[in-house]
Amino acid sequence: MNTIFINTIRDLKYLAALTIPVTAFLGIYFQGIWTYLTPVYAFGIIPVFEILLPQKNTYYSDVEQDQRSINLLFDWLLYLNIPIVYGLLVFSLFIVVSNTLKTYEIVGAVLSVGMVLGTNGINVGHELGHRQSTNERFLGKILLLPALYMHFYIEHNFGHHLHVATREDPATARYNQPVYSFWIGSIFRQYINAWRIQLKLLKNNNYLFLSLKNDMFWYIVLNALFLVVVYIFFGEIGLLFTVLSAVVGVLLLETVNYIEHYGLTRQKTSSGRYERVKEIHSWNSNHIVGRIVLYELTRHSDHHYKSSKKYQILECHDTSPQMPFGYPTSMVLALFPPLWFKIMNKRIPREMIAVQP
Repeated sequence: MNTIFINTIRDLKYLAALTIPVTAFLGIYFQGIWTYLTPVYAFGIIPVFEILLPQKNTYYSDVEQDQRSINLLFDWLLYLNIPIVYGLLVFSLFIVVSNTLKTYEIVGAVLSVGMVLGTNGINVGHELGHRQSTNERFLGKILLLPALYMHFYIEHNFGHHLHVATREDPATARYNQPVYSFWIGSIFRQYINAWRIQLKLLKNNNYLFLSLKNDMFWYIVLNALFLVVVYIFFGEIGLLFTVLSAVVGVLLLETVNYIEHYGLTRQKTSSGRYERVKEIHSWNSNHIVGRIVLYELTRHSDHHYKSSKKYQILECHDTSPQMPFGYPTSMVLALFPPLWFKIMNKRIPREMIAVQP
């Protein structure tokens, strides 16, 4: 019993992921310069802790993996993000609409809410989108809605995981590609690819375009209804705030995409096909704070190696390329391309650089 209790307390460390929305709530509640609390916390305070705290590798036995996989605690820690994300958005809209905020306060609020939409929204939606349960995938899509990025489910699961580390994948950053050009290419190409995948799925299953099975069509409808509801209750200011927050959330996601596979490519075999996805085709980070706050997203190599693994059993592969910093720090560095290239390019295996376009 003591062992079970101790393990449960230890596993509650993932509640730390909720510190992002908590700082956003506090910042928007107190207003003023406090509206910038979330970006300062995420990209200032967390990187300091990642530098000070030791990195930690985690390996689980088969028995431990089975036990952790069926432990509902880890699932409910994800589900908890749904009322938190939507609650924070509604709370923020009330504050913005009912108060005469200064421009800098609105900017801070947009950044804070947008970061929550990206971390506790899209990131958790991504995790649930990989689940086998239809209900959990549905919950994942609900978390993608506030960021107006529901098509991510289709492109990520049926496109990115198939084409990762190739020129065909818009979410794989090329060698020496700045993050800013990556944003543009990734966002637009992913949306186009999502439609291509959807149309192919419809054709393969003999469904018409105007079909209940056309998820991309329903995503447009749901996004539109979501914005209409916001407009009805919060007016033009609320609508603009929601859209701008969604943009911040999407850019946060795409910056993560950028650092996850930067410069890594799969080579082609003698048959002309790409080699299978391995643990060497994603950057791994063992920095403990970033791992916990992002629900082990930083164990990205293992995620691509076996995408069906739940976040609580993701492990570190010794052969995976290792990031020198955690994800929050790396995202900041990516905003300064010359510095990013100087730090990261020398870490890319030579055989991968040789096949860069």
